[in-house]
Amino acid sequence: MSKPKGFEKPSGVRDYLPYAVEKLRAIERSVLDCMAGWGYRQIMTPTMEYYETVGVASSTSDHKLFKLLNNRGTSMVLRSDMTTPIARVVSSLLREEPLPLRLSYHANVFRAIEEEAGREAEFFQTGVELVGDDSPEADAEVVALAVASLQAAGVTSFKIALGHVGFLNGLLEDAVPGREDVREALKEGLLHRDYVGYRETLAQLSLAAEQRDELEGILRLRGGKEICSQARELSQNPLAQASVEHLSQVWDALEDYGVAQHVMIDLTMIGDFSYYTGMTFEGYAAELGFPVCSGGRYNKLLQQFGRPAPATGFSLKTNRILDGVNGIQVEPALPILLQYDVAHRKEAFAEAKRLRSEGRSVVMKHSDGPDDLICDTAGKGKRKGPLGPAYGEIVSFVEGD
Repeated sequence: MSKPKGFEKPSGVRDYLPYAVEKLRAIERSVLDCMAGWGYRQIMTPTMEYYETVGVASSTSDHKLFKLLNNRGTSMVLRSDMTTPIARVVSSLLREEPLPLRLSYHANVFRAIEEEAGREAEFFQTGVELVGDDSPEADAEVVALAVASLQAAGVTSFKIALGHVGFLNGLLEDAVPGREDVREALKEGLLHRDYVGYRETLAQLSLAAEQRDELEGILRLRGGKEICSQARELSQNPLAQASVEHLSQVWDALEDYGVAQHVMIDLTMIGDFSYYTGMTFEGYAAELGFPVCSGGRYNKLLQQFGRPAPATGFSLKTNRILDGVNGIQVEPALPILLQYDVAHRKEAFAEAKRLRSEGRSVVMKHSDGPDDLICDTAGKGKRKGPLGPAYGEIVSFVEGD
């Protein structure tokens, strides 16, 4: 294996140049401010966690984790999401805090599968967790906040699709009882939007016509609130009925929030069915063909850390918004170039201090005399490229200028 060149970096990671960082930070600040307005307090957790705790409890498949050993030989992981570390904190450091808890975050996360898929192995997420409330009102709150957060991030045209894993589970309980392998195959087809594969799996089953119609009927359950009525008619299973009723109540609350126009019901969408226990949702921006946010209810995670509690939340795919959505536009604040000679150095330094106290950015340049000055016309916009123009203003403290 050849030695990497000095300018190379590992696959799946990237450098962020100043203009990209400015936009990323602007998105981060705007979204976190939005979340704070809804009562969510920001939390930070370590980049590394123990594999036997956070790694095992995570929804991320084992082969997608970045694993390493510390100097004691203990298995560690780079965090693959923020939900599981937050569950650890809620169950330990925040154990005495009364529920519900509302927490927000912005962090980089790591998943090895992203590298294999030609995508990023390190990326950013901004999201919230609402812990301790199992009601439709709580689910509606996080969906409404997801709408507000996408708007705060500069995403103007988007749609959020709501699903519920309980509906499909109930449907399958009646249609293919006791056949866990078949259930998993059908769920995999829906999870990956492979409707052709889903129908092919159905074709291989010996099902009564009524059961086949029920399982094919789920593919048509996408639309507005009327989908709830259609879903009730499709399956009489108690779990399926309860799931539809929950979604119906969430929809009613979203109408009162005034955000229902951004939402649709899609009962083919189940999210990661090994992780979510109830409502799930994904948000799609008009500019992109893949989700810019995702979330849902996960009521079983916290019990793995010894504090059983219902929870729901979501995360924005901040990198996707940064790269693919023309939302927040950041105009860089160009620094002032302050030129000085030794005779006027103290005066120049005092002026720089004054300007910086006003929030201005100041770059200092020592000059040997008038012939060494950068003139105003040369300074403004002279340097082009990824970093943009050089200076917004030039001030000289030089003898003879």
